[in-house]
Amino acid sequence: MKPTQKEIAESFSSGNFELTFPFLSEKIVWDVVGENRFKGKAEVITNCKQTSKYFESVQTNFRTDDIIVTDNKVVIRGTGEFIREGKRVNLIIACDVYEFDENSELEKISSYCIPEKK
Repeated sequence: MKPTQKEIAESFSSGNFELTFPFLSEKIVWDVVGENRFKGKAEVITNCKQTSKYFESVQTNFRTDDIIVTDNKVVIRGTGEFIREGKRVNLIIACDVYEFDENSELEKISSYCIPEKK
């Protein structure tokens, strides 16, 4: 059974990227606002795999605060805490906006990632 748009978005936001790969549009654009833009399925998958390697090097603690679902859009707001050797390396306050096409393929992601100031 195909996952819902909400389930696809939740998987991506929680770093379970591989679960989302079959549902990415060939023309997907992932805009990490103010940092990077990845165009096309192959480029997005490559970045996801690089990000997963980082996640494997730290303990991750993802928390979802809000999920808003509308027609073909899912918005997820939360935090990502990254810990190494018992110490926090980084805390990111994030909001991801997912946009799906008429076939429920993910065609656009806008990620707003703000590091906590110490």
